[in-house]
Amino acid sequence: MILAWVALLIVPLLFGLYAQYRVSSAYNKNLQIQSRGRITGAEAAEAVMRAAGIEGVDVVEVDGMLTDHYDPVNRRLALSSQNFRGMSLAALGVSAHEAGHAIQDKQGYAMMRMRQTLVPAAQIAAPVASFVMGFGLFMAFLIGSQFFGILMLKLGIAALLAVAVFQIVTLPVEFDASRRAKLQLVNLGILDADEIHGVNETLDAAALTYVAALVATIGQLLYLVLQLSGMSRRSD
Repeated sequence: MILAWVALLIVPLLFGLYAQYRVSSAYNKNLQIQSRGRITGAEAAEAVMRAAGIEGVDVVEVDGMLTDHYDPVNRRLALSSQNFRGMSLAALGVSAHEAGHAIQDKQGYAMMRMRQTLVPAAQIAAPVASFVMGFGLFMAFLIGSQFFGILMLKLGIAALLAVAVFQIVTLPVEFDASRRAKLQLVNLGILDADEIHGVNETLDAAALTYVAALVATIGQLLYLVLQLSGMSRRSD
């Protein structure tokens, strides 16, 4: 069981830490490299959306680092200050990536629609899974109740399944948005072809964090399944 704990929980955790390091390193590196076109991230996002015929989406500045996101409900593209005002390769890559989500929304990209449908379930399931993996299992161990332990495990498995499905659907949405961003930045002349390496580095590192999150969820899910299987055998 210790081997399973290491393989299914510790290894994915280390992979997640590595992914976070990669994205931070790549972003900070390319944040220092200014684009030759001297266009801001906000202007790049607007240019990408304008070329796709998108109107009525507000590009706004938000606080925080890498808090960038596209809100399809309120038709708002939010960029963190460094990307909204910045002219770096990292700023342009992230901004164009979020504009890629706006294009997906306009074109009715199926995986994005599916992802939006799953958001409410994921918002409920994520804290439930965190509770079970943290305090829930510890509490079951302290109480020593077989029934309560099995209940916690089943609840955690259901919640992690919902989170995993959401994360699986999220992957193609993120990869597709990055693909659109890279194409548009060069096709619109915002970046020269030899500048796209910095964008690739930044967006590929960011994509790794989504993969790491899915790996961690699957690891936790398998761990709970093993725990439930063992507990069920002991109760027979």
